[in-house]
Amino acid sequence: MKRIVCLFPGIGYTCDKPLLYYSWKLLKGMGWEVVRVSYTGFPSGVKGNPEKMRQAGQMALEQAEEILKGIDWSEYTDILLIGKSVGTVVCAAYARRHHIPCRHVFFTPIEDTFRFVSNPAIVFHGTADPWADTKAIENSCQQKGIQIYETENANHSLETGDVDFDIQTLRDTMRIVKAYAEKNKP
Repeated sequence: MKRIVCLFPGIGYTCDKPLLYYSWKLLKGMGWEVVRVSYTGFPSGVKGNPEKMRQAGQMALEQAEEILKGIDWSEYTDILLIGKSVGTVVCAAYARRHHIPCRHVFFTPIEDTFRFVSNPAIVFHGTADPWADTKAIENSCQQKGIQIYETENANHSLETGDVDFDIQTLRDTMRIVKAYAEKNKP
């Protein structure tokens, strides 16, 4: 049984930040092969600028294509693609483009993500996320049949400013990710 997880970060939210770092540690400890995608060269001023957001997404997708080009997806019995912010668009678009039979974990997806979703997924969203409208995310999840886990008053990093609460949220999030990763265990 071969299982692989690929982590697709956001613009400023690298694989060394809590949601992706602990996902990586958790899944590696569960025996998953882990691939961390990284990007460089994003334009500045992306937030609130649809053209720059599209440009950043395209740049990230091109870089992901290069990083992942040597992977033979047919070798794996379970594939999990985890994205954060713009990385949610990238991993959904990549999976769709390559017809990868996978599951997704979307941390704080942006609204454009749902244009590309064609595989099972779960979503984590903060209701105070300035990058994504809560109602739009909820509606997209409902239309696609995606389970959404919301954190009240949390921002784009699923943080509220209350450190104890944020650590508990991270712990709860990792429990859900673990259960989701174990779901398709052969």
